[in-house]
Amino acid sequence: MKNKFSIIFKAALVVLAVITGCKKDDTLKNTQVSAVNTLFAPANDAMVKLVPKGGSTSFEWEQARAEDGGVVMYEVVFDKVDGDFSKPLYSFPSEGNGLYNRLTLTHVDMNKIAASAGIEALATGNLKWTVRSSKGINVKQAAVSHTLQLERPAGFSEIPADLYLTGAASEGGADLSKAVRFKKTAEGVFEVYTAISNGSYHFVDANTGTPTTFSVQNGTLTTNGTMEASGGTKVMRIRVDFNSAAANFAEIESFGVFLSGDNKVIFNLPYTSNGSFKAVDQPVAFKQEGWGRDERYKLQMKVKAEDGSSTTEWFGSTNRDNQAPTAATPAAYFNVVSVDNSQYDFSFKFYKEADNKNVDVEVLFRADGNYTHTVTVK
Repeated sequence: MKNKFSIIFKAALVVLAVITGCKKDDTLKNTQVSAVNTLFAPANDAMVKLVPKGGSTSFEWEQARAEDGGVVMYEVVFDKVDGDFSKPLYSFPSEGNGLYNRLTLTHVDMNKIAASAGIEALATGNLKWTVRSSKGINVKQAAVSHTLQLERPAGFSEIPADLYLTGAASEGGADLSKAVRFKKTAEGVFEVYTAISNGSYHFVDANTGTPTTFSVQNGTLTTNGTMEASGGTKVMRIRVDFNSAAANFAEIESFGVFLSGDNKVIFNLPYTSNGSFKAVDQPVAFKQEGWGRDERYKLQMKVKAEDGSSTTEWFGSTNRDNQAPTAATPAAYFNVVSVDNSQYDFSFKFYKEADNKNVDVEVLFRADGNYTHTVTVK
């Protein structure tokens, strides 16, 4: 009896294995899809002028068909005009995680594709694209492809996540580990307040290893190279924009505390190092008004551009009006932002106890966190 049940059990296993095998074979047979026959947009030989920010281009094509009537997955591939897509420059799944017969690419991504195809910044060149369809296996490439003519903007297709200043003329000298870090103020845009002495300097994207080097040559940001500084030590604000391959150098001629009531700078803030401007043991006397003592102040900076022209810039509070701070005032109150030149709007207020006392004031333009300042009453 035992042997009989054993024989029946073994026979059942064999039948189950056959059924399972048949199901697997059916599954494999139903993975076939058709190739895409028609590419809709962009049209063949279309011209696309890439923009550094905000631009995008839509790709659309005819749907493929699956043997089992199910969904088809798509991939858009790009190659040089003489390529065969066997080793594409870039590939992207379509929208909906590969399920839709369309794809929208930002011009940032397309700029990277253009660069990989050997198209230089500010130049125009060609590449081509096509679509692959599949159900994860048995990939079918479209028999057609379209050529795209791309005009690249100024700027870099690959933008560094960080930027540093190094070289003999920099505050950290030629020691890469002491390179001065820029603050990232927007995507691809960096800023630093620092001192530059006589000698060479350049920008790098890391302060360890073998970083990529950048410099400004003939007014344009480029890879490699160095810059030369002369004329003694100067306090500078350097802004670098990888989106437009541009850089701006401004010398800080003066920086001081502007007492709103007196309508003048009451003391200057000498530059120290590492983005810090600091005045020590300076007298403060609020302006006497009919309604009381006016403790409002802003920060005034005079800068000289590369063409030699001078301008006045203002820094102050994020709030148009403020209460005088106390020991319990949040640190964010002291954040420093660019403001207008009004005498009173967006001013800070000194601590009440600063009136007719001496104070230390330090303004910090550092890479990490918000620009801010501190006031210490003596």
